[in-house]
Amino acid sequence: MGTDGISQEELQLATRNHGMPLELLREPVTPIGLHYLLVHYDIPSVDATSWRLEVGGRVERAMSLDLDELRARPSLEVAATMECAGNGRARIEPRVISQPWLSEAVGTGLWRGVRLADLLDDARPRDDAVEVLFTGLDRGIENEEEQFFERSLPLEEARRSDVLLAYELNGAPLPPQHGFPLRLLVPGWYGMTNVKWLARITLLDEPFDGYQQAGGYRLRRDADDPGRPLTRIFPRALLVPPGIPEFMSRARTVDAGTLRLVGRAWSGHAPIAGVEVSDDGGSTWASAELEPATLGPWAWRGWSYDWAAKPGEHVLCCRARDEAGNEQPLEPQWNLGGYANNAVQRVTVTVRRR
Repeated sequence: MGTDGISQEELQLATRNHGMPLELLREPVTPIGLHYLLVHYDIPSVDATSWRLEVGGRVERAMSLDLDELRARPSLEVAATMECAGNGRARIEPRVISQPWLSEAVGTGLWRGVRLADLLDDARPRDDAVEVLFTGLDRGIENEEEQFFERSLPLEEARRSDVLLAYELNGAPLPPQHGFPLRLLVPGWYGMTNVKWLARITLLDEPFDGYQQAGGYRLRRDADDPGRPLTRIFPRALLVPPGIPEFMSRARTVDAGTLRLVGRAWSGHAPIAGVEVSDDGGSTWASAELEPATLGPWAWRGWSYDWAAKPGEHVLCCRARDEAGNEQPLEPQWNLGGYANNAVQRVTVTVRRR
C-alpha cells in the first residue's frame, strides 16, 4: 500500500460508520437511516425493561429512573443539526489516519426528550459541583486505555434550557445506532458531546480528565501540544451537487442555462448571517438568498442561488458566515486529529450545451 492508499483499519471504520448523501440536503429534516453515524466502539445491546439512568455524585438527592419515568416527565422537541468533529478530515494534508470523512458527516433531526436542567434541579447539585459527567454503555480500548465513552460539560452549559436527555428522533424511539434508549443532546456542539446509550450522570467537583475530554477531541499542532478542546460547531455551508454524477469521481454534468443551486448552512456559535457562492473555485463570490430559519436556532438554514451556467468546466464553492463573524476558510487548517476542517466545499461541474 502506498502512502496515499487507505488502510484496512480505515476501511473498517468507514464500513461501520456512514455519512449523509449530500443530495439529502434537499430535506429540512434528515431521515433517520440517512443521518450521519459514528460509533466509537460497539453498539450495546440494551434491555429497555431493565435499563435505568443513574444520577449521582455531588448532588443532594441521588436518583435512579427507568425509561417510563423519564417519558412521564414534561418533554421538549428541539430541531438540531449534528456534525462530527472529524467532518472533512480526509481532505486535510498531510493525511490524518482515522475515520475518513469527506463532507457528509452531518444531519438534522427532531430530537425529543426531557430537559437536563429539570433533572439537575431535582437532584440539587451541591455548591462545589462544577461539571456534569455523562457515561455511555459503549466500552472499548483507546489510547491503550479500556474505557466507557465519557464526556463532561460545565454545569452552566448543562443547565441550558435546550439541552436534552433525548429518547426520540423524528417522532420515533431512538434506533440502536443512535443511542437507544437515551442519549444526550447539546445543540450547537460537535457530535462527540452528545453521549449515546446514556447510563449515568455524575456531578463532579473538578474538571473531568478522562481520555475523551483531556486526550481526544482537542485541536493540537503536534503530539506535545496540549491543545484546546473542541466544543461548538464552526460554520459550514454545503451545496446539493447539481445535475448527474459520474459513477467513480462523482463529478457532475449539467445543461447550460439558469440553474438554481440549493444547500444548507449552519453554525454552533451564532445564527447564519450569509452564504456566498463561487463558480470559479473561489476567486469571485456572489451572495446567495437565505431561507427563513423555520426550524429554530440550532438547525441548518436553507439557501439558494440562481447560477447562469455557461458551457465549460467549473468548480462550484459555497461558504457560510455567522453573526459572530466566523467564516469558512478557503483551505483546510491542519491539526493532529484532523478536526473541525470547515474549509469550503468544492464541486467540479461540466456544463454542456443543450
